[in-house]
Amino acid sequence: MSDLQSLYQELILDHSKRPHGFGLIENPSSSSHQLNPTCGDEVTLQLTVVDDRVTAISWEGHGCMISQASASLLAELVNADGFTRSELTERIDGFREMLRSRGTAEPDEDLLGDAAVLSGVSRYSARVKCAMLGWVAAEDALLKI
Repeated sequence: MSDLQSLYQELILDHSKRPHGFGLIENPSSSSHQLNPTCGDEVTLQLTVVDDRVTAISWEGHGCMISQASASLLAELVNADGFTRSELTERIDGFREMLRSRGTAEPDEDLLGDAAVLSGVSRYSARVKCAMLGWVAAEDALLKI
């Protein structure tokens, strides 16, 4: 295993053990609950939106390391700077494109931040839904606003 792969695995493990944005809040602007029926992973994700800007993501869930780390990486990305709704949608679309590439697309680290480490998941179709779970919840929550 290369040093880079080892670093990626360490980052994913860290996010699954110590998730960012974990814990639901009172009175979010929007929320979405998503379930992966294939494996039973679940995520409830909440958005806080102020003046068309997503300022925070909070979430709870359970499931595999990939689904939990992915939701944590998304929360870390958004909670660091916040994004307009369209900027968050752009990141969700970029993440989806990366995961559908089956390993052929280079991840856009400027767009996805540390979530780019999940690019290796694209080689395992059964894991793509796990990685997308929190991102799909964010997409659904945006549509409800």
